[in-house]
Amino acid sequence: MADRSAGTQAAGESQAWLVLPTFNEAGNLEPLVRDAVANLPSGSKVLIVDDNSPDGTGEIADRLAEELPVEVLHRSGKEGLASAYIAGFKYVLARGAELVLQMDADFSHDPRDLRRLVEASERADLVLGSRYVPGGAVEDWGPVRRAISRGGSTYARLTLGVEVKDLTGGFKCFHRRVLESIDLNRISSQGYAFQVETTYRTLQAGFRVLEIPIVFRDRRVGSSKMSRAIVLEAAWRVPLLRMR
Repeated sequence: MADRSAGTQAAGESQAWLVLPTFNEAGNLEPLVRDAVANLPSGSKVLIVDDNSPDGTGEIADRLAEELPVEVLHRSGKEGLASAYIAGFKYVLARGAELVLQMDADFSHDPRDLRRLVEASERADLVLGSRYVPGGAVEDWGPVRRAISRGGSTYARLTLGVEVKDLTGGFKCFHRRVLESIDLNRISSQGYAFQVETTYRTLQAGFRVLEIPIVFRDRRVGSSKMSRAIVLEAAWRVPLLRMR
């Protein structure tokens, strides 16, 4: 792995970091990062974790790092969403992050909602941008994909016996103490099961989780990373979490 830092801001100076895994997001990355920077608290930084995207995403990230409060973690190949997030979390914690945010890199999550997640973090240890609480919604999806998503969250909630409505969502704001407590090295899930596992571990550790409503929209450009294998992995891993 290699990292590229830019600007004059000292490592560890910023309190809030946004971790943004990317693979083939050349069409989305620049406008997304610019919007994210504009909606994060002053002094925040963005970490782009790129898995050697063949479409030039990594080169765009490096260019942004020359201008904006952005750092880039280049990885040698496509190692998966969970691995990217864990690497990113460890990177920003080592640089003094107190709040760690995560979101999709395809505009499914509105960067303007970053402000709301940070504000809500004053009342909880982990804040989730939720599609399935009052005021939340999903746009641009067909009925089959809506059913799979909502059904997956319901299945995970009932299996694990928790109250969180959107366990599979990936728009989050963690306090540092949460990520230090749940032991990132013990997380075994890949793909979207990672989202379920991190939230479940947070609850099991006794932290407060708060859901705030968001509107989730389909990606603007590029292709979805969702696959049948990801859905199946989530289905069989969720019961194992409770057994542990």
